[in-house]
Amino acid sequence: MKVLLEIKDDKAAFFLEVLKNFSFVKAKPLSAETPLLLQEIEQAVNNVNLAKQGKLKPKPITELLDEL
Repeated sequence: MKVLLEIKDDKAAFFLEVLKNFSFVKAKPLSAETPLLLQEIEQAVNNVNLAKQGKLKPKPITELLDEL
């Protein structure tokens, strides 16, 4: 299982050091862009699920292509 945590910068080094002491935990810091990308992907998945349920009207394909 993967878990994304938000930790204050001044406590991050300590927290990572604590996690490294557990043999069953692999911990590594993410780049600044990674959490934003994960949030955007999560929002996209939620939008797809809402569209499938009929709670959100999806954009027409032509509108999506025009954005490119």
